[in-house]
Amino acid sequence: VQLMVESGGGLVQAGGSLRLSCAASGRTFSSYHMAWFRQAPGKEREFVALITWSGGSTYYADSVKGRFTISRDNAKNTGYLQMNSLKPEDTAVYYCAASTYYGSNYRSSGTYAYWGQGTQVTVSS
Repeated sequence: VQLMVESGGGLVQAGGSLRLSCAASGRTFSSYHMAWFRQAPGKEREFVALITWSGGSTYYADSVKGRFTISRDNAKNTGYLQMNSLKPEDTAVYYCAASTYYGSNYRSSGTYAYWGQGTQVTVSS
């Protein structure tokens, strides 16, 4: 992975949906586990979701479980985060990240070596 670029953020009303994309350059995207993090103003960056390199396993933060779905298309070198039933507290800059490994610390931002620049998601009440 050489570069990761997020897109799809924007302004949406509470209860609405958005789909974020993360386009990765390089031919080894399929070798990386991919995650989404978010950071709200004045808060630390927090884990949102993880999908393993094959797409065989996914993990979610409790706050988004049942509302968000992480997926990937290795043929397109792209990962996705489908966000439904959005709430004002989901407002944040969303980042995609990649790592060649993960373990019990997959919720830690330090696990991931590659990051996108972020995309703003704003949910109005």
